[in-house]
Amino acid sequence: MQKITLLVSILFLAFSCGVKTTQSLISDGDYDGAINRAVDALRTKKDSKGKQDYVYLLEEAYAKAKDRDLRNLEMMDKEKNPANLERIYNTYVQLNNRQEKIRPLLPLPLLKQSKNASFPFDNYSTQIASSKIALSKYLYDNAQILLKSKNKLDSRKAYDDLAFIESINPNYKNAKKMMDDAQFKGTDFVNVYATNETNMIIPIQLQNDLLDFSTYGLNDKWTVYHSIKQKNVKYDYGLILNFREIFISPEQIKEKEFIKERQIKDGLKTLLDSRGRPVKDSLGRAIKVDNFKTLKVNIYEYRQFKSCEVTAKVDYVDLKTNQLMQSFPITSEFVFENIYSTYRGDRNACDENYLGYFNKRAVPFPNNEQMVFDTGEDLKAKFKNIIVRNRFR
Repeated sequence: MQKITLLVSILFLAFSCGVKTTQSLISDGDYDGAINRAVDALRTKKDSKGKQDYVYLLEEAYAKAKDRDLRNLEMMDKEKNPANLERIYNTYVQLNNRQEKIRPLLPLPLLKQSKNASFPFDNYSTQIASSKIALSKYLYDNAQILLKSKNKLDSRKAYDDLAFIESINPNYKNAKKMMDDAQFKGTDFVNVYATNETNMIIPIQLQNDLLDFSTYGLNDKWTVYHSIKQKNVKYDYGLILNFREIFISPEQIKEKEFIKERQIKDGLKTLLDSRGRPVKDSLGRAIKVDNFKTLKVNIYEYRQFKSCEVTAKVDYVDLKTNQLMQSFPITSEFVFENIYSTYRGDRNACDENYLGYFNKRAVPFPNNEQMVFDTGEDLKAKFKNIIVRNRFR
């Protein structure tokens, strides 16, 4: 019984909070927010007495939302400002959508008054069609003007306007073709290349890999990177990977000798007292204990080591003014290391994770070109990180 009472209390509290929230939305002027909450609440048991508050609130919110929209339309109609065309179109669509949201719930009874709630509906199809035509023409004409500008941001605005036309009025005139033109005119084209200021040869494979922007996934809607210049493309920016210095350490082999000891169980032995005599139990039998023996091994460890450090910088250049915009340093390191060991004694004295070194042998050191190439993965990751965090605009 207590559980049922608690459940009823929770449901009543939730309903009460829902009604108060809907009332607050109306008081704040968020009529469509209130409509959405009321509609959600009335999807089930709409004719029940417990849902009456939502019916009254929905009726009130609908009336106020419609009145505000119609007053706004009247004002915009008097202003005759073409900049209002999009808002006019959206308002008519909103009036229609609001009706269609409520229509499936009708009729909604007002039980105390023995009548249905009032939701005056109108047919806005003519207004929607005419405002769509006017808006499409306005945006199309404006896009034509914007596309004559040399400012790429104007082309991007034209693209957005044309895309909106396509969304509300598909295949309007040649809007799709104009969108392609706007996309090209609004795109920043970036020429990416590498320079070498070191006294070493940079492996061509490394350069190709670093400049292969198809693997970076960095092209976006308005920025395209080319590592190979293309005809009929005027580049806006340069992205230069400048190799400044390459330091390669000498080949080193370091030798180290150390001893490892380990105790292991080796059968049983008789427990002796301080005088060296066997210790016996209560039955007179000699007590046996674990016998341990010590394993020992001399290890001769060899460590082959060679490192390569590449220092570079990434320059952002405005090709229209030929001025340096930003510069970011990069340092990348690759370490070649091979450890192998020999031993004298019992190898079981070593930890198990060390035994693998006894199976290794000396290997040839990589040449300098390979060392530079092997810095590539780290260099590429840092190069990409700089570009991701520092877009051109």
